[in-house]
Amino acid sequence: MKILRTILWVLAALGFLIFAIYNWQPVELTLWQNLVLETKVPVLALLAFAAGFLPMWAVHRSITWSMGRRIRTLEGSLKSAATARAHPADPAPVETPVDKLGKSSDAPSDIFSPADSSTSGSDGT
Repeated sequence: MKILRTILWVLAALGFLIFAIYNWQPVELTLWQNLVLETKVPVLALLAFAAGFLPMWAVHRSITWSMGRRIRTLEGSLKSAATARAHPADPAPVETPVDKLGKSSDAPSDIFSPADSSTSGSDGT
């Protein structure tokens, strides 16, 4: 993308140079009643370009700067929230031992579960 921007600036400079060569004529610009500015046409064109370009460039740079600050702030808060979630301040609760069926050892056994009926069957079924 930078190469494209460079090519466009070089073409614009070349076009302005050609314009300046063919239009190197003095002009008189009356600013007030008794104040007259005598200058060349390319200088006047360059001043007009700068008067239109520089304020818009300054606005663009200020918006880019403020958005960059805003993005850095949001990324920092997101990073701190992610690290706080990954490392909680309070320790995790102590887990109770779990037996093979996935129940806690202190939980009452279910008499209707198929796994319990195979171990407690004394009548041979």
